[in-house]
Amino acid sequence: MSALLEGIRVLDLTNVLAGPFTGYQMALLGADVIKVETPGSGDLARQLGADAALNRQKMGASFLAQNGGKRSLSLNLKADQGKEVFRRLVAGADVVLENFRPGVMERLGLGYEALKAINPAIVYCAISGFGQTGPLASAPAYDQIIQGRSGVMSITGDAQSAPLRVGYPVSDTIGGMTAAFAVSSALVRRGRSGQGAFIDVAMLDSTLVTMGWIVSNQLIAERAPEPMGNDNFTASPSGTFRTGDGLLNIAANKQEQFEALCRCIARPELVSDPRFAEREARKQHRAALTAALEDALAANSAAFWEPKLNAAGVPAGQVLTVAEALAQEQVLHRQLLMALPFPDPERSEIRVTRSGFTVDGRTTGVDRPPPRLGEHAQDILKELGYDDGQIAQLWETGAL
Repeated sequence: MSALLEGIRVLDLTNVLAGPFTGYQMALLGADVIKVETPGSGDLARQLGADAALNRQKMGASFLAQNGGKRSLSLNLKADQGKEVFRRLVAGADVVLENFRPGVMERLGLGYEALKAINPAIVYCAISGFGQTGPLASAPAYDQIIQGRSGVMSITGDAQSAPLRVGYPVSDTIGGMTAAFAVSSALVRRGRSGQGAFIDVAMLDSTLVTMGWIVSNQLIAERAPEPMGNDNFTASPSGTFRTGDGLLNIAANKQEQFEALCRCIARPELVSDPRFAEREARKQHRAALTAALEDALAANSAAFWEPKLNAAGVPAGQVLTVAEALAQEQVLHRQLLMALPFPDPERSEIRVTRSGFTVDGRTTGVDRPPPRLGEHAQDILKELGYDDGQIAQLWETGAL
């Protein structure tokens, strides 16, 4: 496994998705990620997922998805002794991740300035819906709220169905990915200068940044985007097409690709049809072109057309279910899925995803399953110098 972040200690105080996703990406690269959780309840994601039995165990599928490799310490940050434990952790840490509402850590006496006084080189990353400043800074934010306020929902679906939420928590995930990139960049600078950093990640900002083409059309071309369903607004034929069996995505964005497509489906006359002869004309007559293509594609299945079109230089791919996508030979070849041991009477292991990249030909990964709540308290506290008597006292006082 590739361990680019080996030797880096991360204190992960985050909940649900954006922050835990950040910590998981760092754990996959070898960082020692300590998940600091609220005693009794822990990360809300422990109770989320499609398996009710796992939710009752506080090991919900949503939690399992992005907490592999981490160690868990349940710590009461409202108690003085709990704060003291956390300060000791900070003294030897490299990164602090949190996704509380702005101001919460300051009210606890554990904000960036307070932690910087303990460890001047700390990289502190605050992840929130709208950022630490501005008129919406204190507003509650979940993924769907950000999808709505970013404009993502307004362009998802078609004229009849929009606005629609993207089918997975895309803004949470983008926020987590942005934070992982920012933290890693700050660690590079710290390695050169010793200087820590305060990083303010806003899910709204992060989502809008990924909408570059849409935003540029609005700002530069002064053209308001429209929901176009499965069609590509930049070209035609480019989108999803019905076949004799199954749906097929085709991206014939170039003139030569369009002409190759027409030859492959035995409809060469479409090339010279004045409605489709050049790029802008095809966009203006998209519906008629789609009807003509689907009439020809009906002769065979999506599974038949995909390799035939790709061999002719026309990008094409079947539309799969999630189960089909995970079972693809390509995904298996890339070893994207990883098995982790799971101490449960119903299952001996779970499968989760790795990073979406390899390093020097090697996959990333962890060898420790997602932690039970507070599972590693004893080990972590002893690493900090606490003895058995002191640890027992922390339990008795409710700091743990």
